[in-house]
Amino acid sequence: MMKRMLCMLPAMLLWAGAPAPVSADPAPGDALSVQVQETQLRDRPSFLGKAQSNLAYADRVTLLALQGAWMQVQVPGGGSGWVHSSSLTEKKIVLKAGAEDVQAAASSEELALAGKGFNSDVESEFKRQNAEIDFTWIDRMEGWDVKQNDIESFLKKGGLAE
Repeated sequence: MMKRMLCMLPAMLLWAGAPAPVSADPAPGDALSVQVQETQLRDRPSFLGKAQSNLAYADRVTLLALQGAWMQVQVPGGGSGWVHSSSLTEKKIVLKAGAEDVQAAASSEELALAGKGFNSDVESEFKRQNAEIDFTWIDRMEGWDVKQNDIESFLKKGGLAE
């Protein structure tokens, strides 16, 4: 149950007042933060693009180019790739409370809002009100560990990737 809640965390944080996805007109050279627990840096602007590396919450990247809802970014160390704009925010996210620029971190109000509605009691109540929903297969799928190479192979066999 907790794993399912953790999977929903990025959406819940967005819904509850955490940093919004990039919404203004960002320009090349702008610094952005990763606002989801983890996302992939891809070789092309598509969820079908090969994952080159992972980016974690609060990682900073520099915008290089825009293509639809995708952003080509440069990561520290010089690598570059594509990230969906929903994974990024213009707000600087600071994880360390003692950091010099802590005022740029999420406020206590934002964190409190993010916590509302996101707990095992709420999930239990949802299950009670929706008793006809069977979560058996969702629970099973959460335990599956599918490797990136297997996903890419599946997409190629199905004609969904180049």
